[in-house]
Amino acid sequence: MPVNTKQTSKAVATLASHTLHDPKASVIAKSLAASALSQTHTMNQTGAEMEHKAGQVLHSDKYSKDTKTLAGSVVAQANKERRAK
Repeated sequence: MPVNTKQTSKAVATLASHTLHDPKASVIAKSLAASALSQTHTMNQTGAEMEHKAGQVLHSDKYSKDTKTLAGSVVAQANKERRAK
């Protein structure tokens, strides 16, 4: 299985940290933030379920720019083989 070597950028990691500390952030935003942070300075990859949720966020008009930024990072770090399907 191909390995995805992408990691969360410093800017996205900072956004993720702020999101996790924001009491007004949505559950999905916090979930995406946690996933993005778990992929900072590691070789961790996005799981299938989180990849699906992030994809739904990216295709919806109801989420903020910040939530979509987190979702984009999470999708970019998904398993390349699974993303190709």
